[in-house]
Amino acid sequence: MFWQYVGGILQRVFYISLFGIWFVFPFEPPPEVWVLVISIVVFLAAYWTYKDRFETIDSEHKREVNNIKQESERVISHAESVAKSKVEEAEKTVKQALKDEELWKKTLLERNFGFKTLLTYIALYEKLRDEPVSNFLFKKKHPAVKAGEIVKEQTRLRRKAEFENRRTTALIELYENYAPFLIDLKDEIPDIQEEVFEGYTEEERGDEVTGFLRVDEYRKLSPPERHQLALDRFWSRPKSKWMIGKIYERYIGYLYEQKGFQVEYFGITERFEDLGRDLICRKGREVHIVQCKNWSQFKTIYEKHVFQLFGTAFEYKYRHPELDVRAVFYCTNGLSEIAKLMASALDIEVNEHFALVTPYPVIKCNISTKDNEKIYHLPFDQKYDATKIDRPGEFYCTTVAEAEEAGFRRAWRWHGPAN
Repeated sequence: MFWQYVGGILQRVFYISLFGIWFVFPFEPPPEVWVLVISIVVFLAAYWTYKDRFETIDSEHKREVNNIKQESERVISHAESVAKSKVEEAEKTVKQALKDEELWKKTLLERNFGFKTLLTYIALYEKLRDEPVSNFLFKKKHPAVKAGEIVKEQTRLRRKAEFENRRTTALIELYENYAPFLIDLKDEIPDIQEEVFEGYTEEERGDEVTGFLRVDEYRKLSPPERHQLALDRFWSRPKSKWMIGKIYERYIGYLYEQKGFQVEYFGITERFEDLGRDLICRKGREVHIVQCKNWSQFKTIYEKHVFQLFGTAFEYKYRHPELDVRAVFYCTNGLSEIAKLMASALDIEVNEHFALVTPYPVIKCNISTKDNEKIYHLPFDQKYDATKIDRPGEFYCTTVAEAEEAGFRRAWRWHGPAN
């Protein structure tokens, strides 16, 4: 439009100029006038030649400006939308984080009660997971209402049982963390079924050998044969963690006795009141307070066990200042670096990765102090751990035949003092 307006004006000026020139100069016009006229003619010729091109360029320019404007508005709108979405997401995340923080605080405060809140949320999640199954039975084309009720009730009972199981497990783990000695008692209750004793008389049940033999074996074999078979099965059968730990203490005690020490199996006989002393080994004035750990290679012994051993050895030394007391640690696994450093600083002897070698000589051949009667004790006999092998003529052996050939008989079951 602009160029058209300018062109119209120039065109009018041109016509007026020509008319004026002929009117003012009826004869020959000056050269300057002709130069002006020719310039105007050239300009107008150029204008009319490129007018359409200029209009096209102007139109394209306007369209490009408009496109840029629209694209800018779209980009700005998208950026605002993304920013708003991110802000909302951030606010949602913060709210959820605060909610989670509150939940975890509440959960940690409930630690001593078995993490009830956490377990409740787990049960709620499982309920939401179970509901589609029962809902399908209720809402399918041919509803199975009775089956749906059964599924609903059984899943409820299962969730309740799992809730109690998780809560009980959490409490047990908590108690074990507070009192580590409870770990050793996990498997203490022997897995002996009542049917093992079926067919035995009351008197026969008093013999610990019956826990390893069938009735027909027990009655068919001679006493030495049944004793040896029971011992063989004692070694071959799976054992609880508590029993394995007990055998490890006996094994370390056996090694000390071979060195001439008198060994008191304090941890086995005193149980909860052992003060962290599994063995008290004495030879003259020399006393070793020994702690034994038959643990998995994947577990690590930390400094708290080292401190416990140091404390109990210190207490023993305090009560027996005349003795040369030393703390000794035996374990089938390893100590942490801090535990090793502490043991070195506290002058505690550490024997890492000290494996239990089985079978080893476990039959105790003891001579009675009352009447010099020769009696041997098997590792599952009642008075085994209280029996000491520290006098001339007493020894350990591997087989029942060795003990019998040396003139020893098996110990009878002790029933306690008569009333």
